[in-house]
Amino acid sequence: QVLLVESGGGLVQAGGSLRLSCAASGIISGINYMAWYRQAPGKQRDMVAEITSRGKTRYADSVKGRFTISLDKATDTVTLHMNNLKLEDTAAYYCKLENVYGLDSWGQGTQVTVSS
Repeated sequence: QVLLVESGGGLVQAGGSLRLSCAASGIISGINYMAWYRQAPGKQRDMVAEITSRGKTRYADSVKGRFTISLDKATDTVTLHMNNLKLEDTAAYYCKLENVYGLDSWGQGTQVTVSS
């Protein structure tokens, strides 16, 4: 069983920065990729950023140039650096891990609120 523990959410003013971290532990069986998703009230959960075990990244168009995802393979920790935050970035952010067998695990979520 995989445990994902997220941290770093909070309240920030528009234009500010936050860093989210997600540490994976347990029986991971090898990481295929890790990702951050977000879900605003009444909306679907969408991919924000993704990084493979080889370091290939992918971003949602809405965050390109502002967010950066990184993966520390020594500690199985994925980090999302968020800069120039906008009101529309307000959401619950969830960490996801897909292992080499295609099995997904999700974190409990951390709230990011951007104020004007």
